[in-house]
Amino acid sequence: MNTSQTRINEAIKSPEVRVVSADGEQLGVMSIAEARELATRDKVDLVEISPNADPPVVKIIDWGKYQYQKMKEQAKSAKKSRSSELKQMRFGLKIGENDLNIKLKKVKEFLENGDRVRLTLVLRGREMAHQDLGMAFIRKIADSLADEAVQEGPVQKAGRNMSINIRRKNA
Repeated sequence: MNTSQTRINEAIKSPEVRVVSADGEQLGVMSIAEARELATRDKVDLVEISPNADPPVVKIIDWGKYQYQKMKEQAKSAKKSRSSELKQMRFGLKIGENDLNIKLKKVKEFLENGDRVRLTLVLRGREMAHQDLGMAFIRKIADSLADEAVQEGPVQKAGRNMSINIRRKNA
């Protein structure tokens, strides 16, 4: 429902309306005056839900509370629909143990945020002659992240790079 087009209380001009209570109970077709009287008696608003129906459908609800709930629902659905980004972490074959641990810690942060991560191993110079070492290294990295992540496919080779994509296990 678009709030800029929604009519409430005196803005509703139709002579007859179908009234629905706050809990969804059908109260029937009545004049707009009767419907407004019901709404003011309960100290809430009369909101036009379906203006194109014959007669238009109105609901007796607290407009401020209704708007707040809708806003919360939209924010929640937007948060859930957040598309996971593809982050990338690059490694060299001769990386030190501490540097590797720091990079793996950062990868774990990416995974906790719901992002997918591409782990890329860059082979330089004579390392290209030892691609089996590179394959073993990239598998070692994937195995060390096995508790938090799942591999999305096989190791991909592209020129001097080997890479795998991983994502959080429960995502």
